[in-house]
Amino acid sequence: MSQLPSGTAHILAVDDEPLNLVVLREILSLHPYRVTTASNGTEAWRLLCERAADFDLILLDRMMPDMDRIEVLRRLRATRPEHQCPVIMQTALATDADVAEGLRAGAYYYLTKPFAATTLLAVVNAALTDLRLRQSLLARVQTTERTLACLTQARFSFRTQEEARGVATLVATAVPNPQRVVLGLTELMFNAIEHGNLELSYRDKTQLIDAGRLSEELELRLADPVLGARQATVEFDRKPGEGRFRVTDQGNGFNWERYLDFSSERAFHTHGRGIAMTRAFSFDELQYQGCGNSVVAIART
Repeated sequence: MSQLPSGTAHILAVDDEPLNLVVLREILSLHPYRVTTASNGTEAWRLLCERAADFDLILLDRMMPDMDRIEVLRRLRATRPEHQCPVIMQTALATDADVAEGLRAGAYYYLTKPFAATTLLAVVNAALTDLRLRQSLLARVQTTERTLACLTQARFSFRTQEEARGVATLVATAVPNPQRVVLGLTELMFNAIEHGNLELSYRDKTQLIDAGRLSEELELRLADPVLGARQATVEFDRKPGEGRFRVTDQGNGFNWERYLDFSSERAFHTHGRGIAMTRAFSFDELQYQGCGNSVVAIART
């Protein structure tokens, strides 16, 4: 998958209902998106085998008669693990078990059918925003030498998301698999800024993302003399066979237990999966402490 230029994307839409494909194409083509369609799982798999790197996002229908969506994803992840573009599942209903299975297979976003055009565009935009962030982080890690490979202990402070990206990219090189760790570590550090120091609630973030005002609001809160003065920290401590990252903020904490596992409710939101994904894919263990404003993430080596 090539680096995604801002505002452009090539989307593969898969649905066995021709009318649904027409609607998807009409909505997405009104925006700066190129759309390729497939009417079944077999056709989608053929396209992914031939030109997977061309696609920046995949929209998958819940059920298809020839090859179900989970099988398409499992084949893609098994044969092309380097292809990590976001996948949005379209479904009328999903249980926690269905969502967990889809997320493990690589579908990080869900879309309730039937959906409004604004909802579709909001989820697509959120998925592509996350993709750009992941691409940027992985590119920075790949070009950063493992200068901290012998590091035993360290402590870094950060206040903004840009500072968090730079620190996460650097400190992730202290462990053997920085590409795996950097995505989850950045998620934890962003949470420390947004929900911790800047006191952005889950509902606040949902509304701001939907309105396209999240970045603007973060800047306003960073300019606040009280909230903006707060610092978050990330500490690294090497233990035998593992690296420990502790992220701490100056906020009031939160009910972290409900975010540790994948939820069918939050799967349909534009955010809210980060902690569960971090726990499942980036670290071997995640330990929240106290009121939730401190978390230890363990990467075994």
